[in-house]
This record gives sequence, structure tokens and C-alpha cells, in this order.
Amino acid sequence: MKLIVNGEVHEVAAATLAELLAALDYDGDWLATAVNSDVVHKARRAEFQLSDGDRIEILSPMQGG
Repeated sequence: MKLIVNGEVHEVAAATLAELLAALDYDGDWLATAVNSDVVHKARRAEFQLSDGDRIEILSPMQGG
């Protein structure tokens, strides 16, 4: 399946958002995720089904200011 993750095209076999995060080595409870501009909370990632062409944003906090 072809997905756009943080503006980059990825060809992946992941069916759910949780599988995608694992495949791309994203780790941690502190991530924020959105699919097609809709926020997906951590508790829903394992059940959230992805579709070909979805746009996923994965955000992590940064230090600084």
C-alpha cells in the first residue's frame, strides 16, 4: 500500500496505524498522529485501518524554545 507519511511517499504492508508506526520504527507514548488531518488517539491506533493513499502525520515533541 502506498501512504504519504510526513510528506514522503512510503510503500508499506501495514494495515493499521500501529503497524505503520512499528514498521517505521516510531516508538513511544508521546507521539501525536493524524490520518487525513484527523487526529488518531493512541488508544485507537491498533484498530485504525489505513487505506491506500492516506496522508499520515507523525509528530514528536522537541526540546528547545
